Amino acid sequence: MADVKIKPLADRVLVEPMEAETKTASGIYIPDSAQEKPQKGKVVAVGSGTKEVEMEVKKGDVVLYGKYSGNEINVDGTDYLIMRQSDILAIL
Repeated sequence: MADVKIKPLADRVLVEPMEAETKTASGIYIPDSAQEKPQKGKVVAVGSGTKEVEMEVKKGDVVLYGKYSGNEINVDGTDYLIMRQSDILAIL
């Protein structure tokens, strides 16, 4: 993970999605066409929060987020999601 020069504003978080699972727990390989969009990622950058929202996630946390959360962006060939902290479901 390279140092990203993006600073999210307010209660937003920049997440680098982790790779989708390519094999089931029982050892069956999943073809690309059947793989689901990943819902787990690593926090790369965090905004400073707002008066109403204190930031709970921090850089380096691995988080779970909703399937359709955030906006996809590409920086220097790497895909990221930028989303509000409230879109994050859990810290792993």
